[in-house]
Amino acid sequence: NDLGEDGEGGRYDEGDGLIQCEGSFRLRGSEEYKPILDLLLSAANAAPEQLTLDLRELKFLNSSGINTLSKFIIQVRKHPATKVLIRGSTEHPWQGKSLKNFQRLLPSLELVID
Repeated sequence: NDLGEDGEGGRYDEGDGLIQCEGSFRLRGSEEYKPILDLLLSAANAAPEQLTLDLRELKFLNSSGINTLSKFIIQVRKHPATKVLIRGSTEHPWQGKSLKNFQRLLPSLELVID
């Protein structure tokens, strides 16, 4: 499944529970993020053993995008058997601070920033 138009922005592989996001997410408001949120929630509700959110290629994420990812994390909390791994990159300074905030929403979340 693809996020964004023509697969640009990212994709979700149900087989290995991998969600990859890339480029810049600069959509306006929750309505424009709805297709992305729907895909993320569907991944969470499938309750796989592990979900990996790979954001290493995501250069920019606005506040509406952070809110969208927060809703995803909150949904995953309803499935305690699902382990969540978020991968980030030190190349994108916003990730260090912002991604750590997701651990407040889901303390069991594993965060790897390299």
